[in-house]
Amino acid sequence: MTDPAPVDGEPNAVPAVPVPPVEAPEAPPAKLWDRMRDDPQYAPEHLALEAVRRLGPEAAQWAARERALRPGAPPEHLADQAVRKFVNHARLSGAVSGAAGLPGAVIDVGVLAWTQARLVLHVAAAYGADPAHPDRATDLLVLQRVHKAAETARLALGVAAGRERAGALFGSAGDRALGRVMLQLGVRLARMAGVRAAKRMFAKVVPGAAIVLGTWANSSATKELADRTRALYRVAGPRQLPGPRQP
Repeated sequence: MTDPAPVDGEPNAVPAVPVPPVEAPEAPPAKLWDRMRDDPQYAPEHLALEAVRRLGPEAAQWAARERALRPGAPPEHLADQAVRKFVNHARLSGAVSGAAGLPGAVIDVGVLAWTQARLVLHVAAAYGADPAHPDRATDLLVLQRVHKAAETARLALGVAAGRERAGALFGSAGDRALGRVMLQLGVRLARMAGVRAAKRMFAKVVPGAAIVLGTWANSSATKELADRTRALYRVAGPRQLPGPRQP
């Protein structure tokens, strides 16, 4: 026996208006690269702030869509889905850009850190935390071990957010200055992305070995981050995550 057709005027007769998907960049936007090049010391903080602004809405929409499609799906299932997706993304980013020399290695760790931010924000959304909340930037920096404690992460984020733009660095710097900036930027992003030894990143300039190393390092670092992220949000839950500081 089939259900009767809905009558005009009944709530279930109103067609759902599709919500356009939030478009999130697969790699750090050009303006973010500019900010990080101008201020490499605070590159992780700039990336975390931009990731929450750009990627948080995407993660929130993804979680809402998955819950609507699969009502009652436990958070663990959604987290599994997000982890699989972004570990694969991280693996591919290492294989694609690993053999492009030092500039390619810097780009690789920047893309990896961005992909890992997407993973963290999607896992946060899977467990019910708001991925677009400013506190997620603090979570990112602690989970990615840029800072050991939330208090120092918040302080660094405040400094990064308030710093004035240094100017068109690449347009005025000489080759040696540019090389130092690339080196500092690469090391900071490599630490953020979990590539613990700087030699891992620089080994990517070696032909042949670079692709294998990039694939392994990206995948391994992202899996470790996924484990830490799940542990945080699984235990804390959406209501127990640290809120904004009171003035």
